[in-house]
Amino acid sequence: MASPRLETYCCPNRDAATQLVLTFQPEVFCGVCIGSASVSLLLSILQLLPKQGQSPRKMPKASSSTILLLISVCDILGGLGIIFRSTVWIGFPDFIANISVVNGTDVWPSAFCVGSAMWIQLLYSAGFWWLFCYAVDSYLVVRRSAGLSTIVLYHMMTWGLAILLCVEGIAMLYYPSVASCENGLQHAIPHYITTYAPLLLVLVANPILFRRTVTGVASLLKGRQGIYTENERRLGTEIQIRFFKIMLVFIICWSSNIINESLLFYLEMQPDINGNPLKNVRNAALITWIIMGVLNPMQGFLFTLAFYGWTGWKMNLKGQKREIPWESMSTSAVADNGYPSAVGSSVNYQSNIHDSKKTTAASSQQTDEALSMLSEGNTASDDRLSRNSPIYQGW
Repeated sequence: MASPRLETYCCPNRDAATQLVLTFQPEVFCGVCIGSASVSLLLSILQLLPKQGQSPRKMPKASSSTILLLISVCDILGGLGIIFRSTVWIGFPDFIANISVVNGTDVWPSAFCVGSAMWIQLLYSAGFWWLFCYAVDSYLVVRRSAGLSTIVLYHMMTWGLAILLCVEGIAMLYYPSVASCENGLQHAIPHYITTYAPLLLVLVANPILFRRTVTGVASLLKGRQGIYTENERRLGTEIQIRFFKIMLVFIICWSSNIINESLLFYLEMQPDINGNPLKNVRNAALITWIIMGVLNPMQGFLFTLAFYGWTGWKMNLKGQKREIPWESMSTSAVADNGYPSAVGSSVNYQSNIHDSKKTTAASSQQTDEALSMLSEGNTASDDRLSRNSPIYQGW
């Protein structure tokens, strides 16, 4: 799981609240993390592999589709970090015990503690930033302001901010050294802020951007042919449901972190967290701590379900290429829909009509491309796009 308490535990003089959760049945907790991360890792990879009757999932051209793939990659790598950290925690208890030694001479336990915690935080934080970029890009696609060049800006923003916030939070927490960190909230609070800032940004900004995108999709569908049929309405609903699934998965997987951190901060403010009046608060903190170990790693698999749906068990390793439905329809329609030649002025007239309708078809195809990006991974939506496209229906 991903929590700033993992970095805090690397301090020998850690606070009592962090000591409470990280020393509560550590073998059971790490076993839960390994099990959840392993299941999520295997199912996520299974989801991303090509299946029989489907095209192999290669690096897509559209920035929105690329972002979805990068979110899954961040979750997979973050899950690997959780598995590695929890495995060492269970398999080498003496090695882990040296983390708590004040002024110890062995630096490797502290290095492992800090390094593994930073790896997990960095990758999940990058996933949060990519999720924010996906909401921004979806909105720009509808506004027709996005392009292939924007993915470079997204890379710069995502990895730059993720690394900057992670390094800044760690530097503030461990100043002046790992052995003397956590001597007051002035060290811990900046670290917690840099950890939860991208998470809170997604919770607040993404629903707003998704809502504006859905409104823009309705206008885009109406503008394709000047009508708003049942097919267009159904496609808009599917895009709206897809955004809802993404936010639902995110809230389910990370709301326990916010609740747990609030409870632990409340305990830190008490003079004695072991007092009987705080028993229910301690139990709630421990319960949400275990829930975090289950839900945080499962985000990777649940996101693939929200992005692509269940893709099935039967894999196709032949690597055959399948054309996008609307693209193949467009190509065949353009090839077969030529105009007969005529003599004199009729040739020029039909040529002008042909050019005008080519421009209209190109505009419609651009709209279909934008909608295809938003509904990527939904075969039914792609089929409706191709059937309703003016190119498919004929010029």
